[in-house]
Amino acid sequence: MSGDREHELVLFGATSFVGELTADYLARHAPAGTRIALAGRSRERLEKVRDRLPAPGSDWPLVVADTADTAALARMAASTDALVTTVGPYAKYGLPVVEACAAAGTHYADLTGEVQFAREAIDRYDDAARASGARIVHSCGYDSIPSDLAVLLLHSRVQADGEGELTDVTAIVRVRGGVSGGTIDSMKGLADGAKADRSLFKLMRDPFGLSPERDAEPDTRQPSDNPAPHRVDGRWVAPFVMASYNTRIVRRSNAIAGYAYGKGLRYGEVMGAGSGPVGAVTAGAITAGLGGLLAGLSTPGVRQVLDRVLPKPGEGPSEKTRENGWFRHDIEATTTTGARYTARVSGSGDPGYAATAVMLGESGLCLALDGERLPARTGSLTPATAMGPALVERLRTAGHVYDVARA
Repeated sequence: MSGDREHELVLFGATSFVGELTADYLARHAPAGTRIALAGRSRERLEKVRDRLPAPGSDWPLVVADTADTAALARMAASTDALVTTVGPYAKYGLPVVEACAAAGTHYADLTGEVQFAREAIDRYDDAARASGARIVHSCGYDSIPSDLAVLLLHSRVQADGEGELTDVTAIVRVRGGVSGGTIDSMKGLADGAKADRSLFKLMRDPFGLSPERDAEPDTRQPSDNPAPHRVDGRWVAPFVMASYNTRIVRRSNAIAGYAYGKGLRYGEVMGAGSGPVGAVTAGAITAGLGGLLAGLSTPGVRQVLDRVLPKPGEGPSEKTRENGWFRHDIEATTTTGARYTARVSGSGDPGYAATAVMLGESGLCLALDGERLPARTGSLTPATAMGPALVERLRTAGHVYDVARA
């Protein structure tokens, strides 16, 4: 990176719900003197966000840019070392931002959990980003940092112990938090896209749908993204709503790293539901509710009813819900030598908002400030392959837990 650009980090979409939370986090935790700017479509709204920030955020410069204005995006990207964006749904608004950053050699991070957007961005802009030296890093929030970094840490520990490669890895997820209007809007977009384009439906079902070279992937059978309720170590589990995306990011990381985790890696995620009869009922309710929501979003009439009751884009949980939220991933892993490991990733705050603001904020700072500590890769990457241990260290310092132990 040039080191002589006007800004070190630009937060694009600072007036969105999670954008303002990220701005507040950066104002409180970015190193003193970090050159940060707030960006969005409306100067008036940006000024209102800035006025609510603690110092030094209350003095940050503002950048007005719209995803429909390619010249403004190009100027914004060229003005900064790194850019993080909350402007979604990314399938609608994200590609021009990726294009601008890839062309300018500007590191980029987003919050997408939209497989079709990530696939298109990879296919269109990976070569340009490699040529310019940009790191394009998708999914730098709760989707999919905990998943991606946990498996990276497991791999590192297994390698250090000389226990071969990872084989079966399962994350059992427990969360408390609110529902995101932006996430619902993205789910609607996926449902509409899959209905209109069968190739998208096929992509969503492909366990290696985000891999760099699909034909190079092994024939290793992967766990189902939508398993029936069952017990793991005596506790009931159910499908996890983001498994179909997070697992693709982890498999992409493995492929980018030259299958360092192992070509026999089988990675899956499930939602923990508790033990005993209550756990069984909870697992059944989660399964039915998730299936009903996905079916409803694809069904005319039902969709209109859901539109009236589900959160709208820009809406999010209350401050109390955000503060009382938390997430915890307990990961169990085995290796080719038969060794067993466990990992735990956890953090306080609503995972989709308070915790995501921490993850996105630290990802932006990592890309902007930690260049010499990052893996020597450019192009379209993942959190693990772009930032790896440097980001783990930052998140631990921010209060998140990333632990690995031998079972």
